[in-house]
Amino acid sequence: MNPSWMWRDLAAAPWIAAMVNHLWQSTLAALAAALLTLALRGNRAGVRYWLWFLASISFVFPFSVLIAAGKVFRPAVPIAAPGNSFMPALQQIAEPFSPAPVFVLSNTGPSLHLADLLPALLAALWACGALLAAMRYARSWLAIRSAVRTAAPHPRISAGVPVLETQALIEPGIFGVFKPVLLFPAGIEDRLTGAQLEAIVAHEMSHVHRRDNFTFAIHQVVQALFWFHPLVWFIGARLIDERERACDEATLETGNDSQVYAEGILNVCRFCIESPAACVAGVSGSDLKKRVTRILRGCVVHHLGPGRKLILAAAGVAVLLLPAALGLLHTDRLLAQTQDAPSDIPKYAVATIKPSKSVDRIMLMFKPDGVSMTGVPLQMMLRSAFDVEDDRIVGAPEWVKSEHFDVEAKVDPADAPKLEKLKRNERFMMLQPLLEERFGLKFHHETRELPVYTLVVARGGPKLKQSAPDDPTEKGPKKGRMTMMNAMGSIDANGSSMENLSHILSSQLGRTVVDKTGLTGNYDYTLKWIPDNVPAPPPGATAGGDSAADTSGPSLFTAVQEQLGLKLESEKAPVDVIVIDRVEQPSAN
Repeated sequence: MNPSWMWRDLAAAPWIAAMVNHLWQSTLAALAAALLTLALRGNRAGVRYWLWFLASISFVFPFSVLIAAGKVFRPAVPIAAPGNSFMPALQQIAEPFSPAPVFVLSNTGPSLHLADLLPALLAALWACGALLAAMRYARSWLAIRSAVRTAAPHPRISAGVPVLETQALIEPGIFGVFKPVLLFPAGIEDRLTGAQLEAIVAHEMSHVHRRDNFTFAIHQVVQALFWFHPLVWFIGARLIDERERACDEATLETGNDSQVYAEGILNVCRFCIESPAACVAGVSGSDLKKRVTRILRGCVVHHLGPGRKLILAAAGVAVLLLPAALGLLHTDRLLAQTQDAPSDIPKYAVATIKPSKSVDRIMLMFKPDGVSMTGVPLQMMLRSAFDVEDDRIVGAPEWVKSEHFDVEAKVDPADAPKLEKLKRNERFMMLQPLLEERFGLKFHHETRELPVYTLVVARGGPKLKQSAPDDPTEKGPKKGRMTMMNAMGSIDANGSSMENLSHILSSQLGRTVVDKTGLTGNYDYTLKWIPDNVPAPPPGATAGGDSAADTSGPSLFTAVQEQLGLKLESEKAPVDVIVIDRVEQPSAN
């Protein structure tokens, strides 16, 4: 099978793309921790241990959580993005993979597609691996737990935790997370001198004080969940190595002789025949030869100087603040769609507003010096002024939909030439000050979770014709001008972008449509469907005849998929909404 098609099938599943981003972010965090431990290799092992532990938990606490936390504090009105490419680049680093459109090699008929099977197969494979990893740890834990249950209090050794004597040939070690016990094999004290035994007990109590069993148990959970990632197993080995080094350092710092301590570790290894279990913080973990050599040299370590403390602090702040800043400053497309009128746009100098008698005929026409509206409901004015659909205007009274108005508004003659340079949405935004002045409009922005439609590429690929480049010598309509007929549900597009299509579909569906097709060109297409409000034909009428509207055609959702090769999917997303605080009947002219 062609690998490129397989990747497209896999990337089509949103949860797979999210998981790949999660692993990418966690891998970056782990590599950053590795670089820091390398820089701090001459310092205390406890510092490096906690760096590796943070790298471990990053696999269950990815950057996306911090990005989401930053979005919580983002103001409802969008923050202007910086003029450079820093934030987009940071967003690309944080989430480099996104769901891709699905394309198939043929479209000969219904078939079971790879995208339908692979996600389920991958989930089953992950579950099997996680179960085996968990069983591996559980088997070790149960074996030690059995030894603890049959053990008796040790008659001659005391420590800060209960000391038990077991007949099992296992090395001395701390067992338990919340109520730890020190487990000694019977007879081992006969192989150790008093000084050696004291050093071994000091080593084990260091594990208790550092909560090593608790932190390593957390890593075991990470290891079971992400068993397929080699870096997780490498982190586990580094955690064992650094925790033993940290306990060795603590043992020598309490005054124990290095040679006596090293001989005690070797005597323990001669006595025991079983390797330490993962759930036990023992005395002979890590590379024994290197440990003994290091102990005999005195485990010389350097305390963190001001410079290295500053590096650690800066790294911690960067890990926390950079993703949060990304969430705070990143402007979603949906949020950017809602804008207040800029101050440099001309305002209407005079306007007449009166209730309309033409409720069956709606007309809006831009003039060289203003705008003329007939039979327009206030809801339509709000929708046009803020360039949003009805679902993003909340809190308005019911009369804004039922009351219709005739509006004639003009700018000062000196401002009339400026209107020619304004775009269509800027002409509509000129309505905002008019609504505030004449309708007493008061509003504010909020971010709310609302149902939206996402426009994606359907299986089989798009069925759109790429528009030809504009001919400068050609007369008549230019590419990019789009006409739309609503009577029978028809869109004839010439040089239209997917953004334009999303905007028109939003107006037809009364719900925000977000373009996620990934198609960036301009296209020519025709879309025909049967609107939902077409009345049923009277008895005896023939579909398609003169006496009745044809209701046998496709719905808008079906037409989009069959005629354009696209698909509308329903989901929820945070969007910027206009909350109406106050609106009144228009003031007298």
